[in-house]
Amino acid sequence: MNPDLGTTPLGGAARPLTSDLGTTPLGGAARPLGAAGALRAAAADFYHQSWRLAILNTALGALLLVVAYSVLFASALYALAALLVLVLVGGPLAVSLMYAAVTLAQTEELMLRDALVVGLRAHSRRGLALAALAGAVALLGVTAIRFYSSRAWPLAVIVGDLLALFAITQISLWPRAVFERERPLHRVAGDALIDLFRRPVASTGLALALVLVNVLGIVAGVMPFLTLTIAYSFLAAAHFSLPGNPLRGPAVES
Repeated sequence: MNPDLGTTPLGGAARPLTSDLGTTPLGGAARPLGAAGALRAAAADFYHQSWRLAILNTALGALLLVVAYSVLFASALYALAALLVLVLVGGPLAVSLMYAAVTLAQTEELMLRDALVVGLRAHSRRGLALAALAGAVALLGVTAIRFYSSRAWPLAVIVGDLLALFAITQISLWPRAVFERERPLHRVAGDALIDLFRRPVASTGLALALVLVNVLGIVAGVMPFLTLTIAYSFLAAAHFSLPGNPLRGPAVES
């Protein structure tokens, strides 16, 4: 068992994970949950660990709002600087929150130190790589859409569809990147893409549901977005993408 995820419970020995992190590809005894089951399981986990997750959610949510404001209302130079900060700071923050989500989804237990220290130390480089990839794809995609929209709109539609496909793939990519830390990232990405093609309806449905959850969090006064909706989304992604640990109790089936 990898100690990073297996020995950090709330007082006592941790429950073993379904597979050793980084040594066994996904495909353990318990299959991942469907979209509805993942949403329900995430709600139950968040209820029991809300204050720990809220701390990381607040840090990441505040950064996202600052970057969004800079991109929309600041000069181009400030917008580029904000995007760079999002990659350099947001990547490690996001992977730390995902580490906490994966730990909680697999063991039902979480210590704040898990994400703030263990998660950052073990996964910050992978978080930077994932954030840089997402930022580069988004920037290229938006640029292509703006270019083609007035010249060849069918190409703009195709680029938009590819961006949506890439965004949905992130639901499986980030939890797998944490859970299988020792596997090459390109192989993990390939598995995430295969998972999307195996469960296209469930993946798209979960993506739309999580977008709605976060939009409602912002519309409701920003505070839900800052304190709970991002962490809830990460938990749902972890339950949806990873095989359940049979020792954590009955799964919430979809």
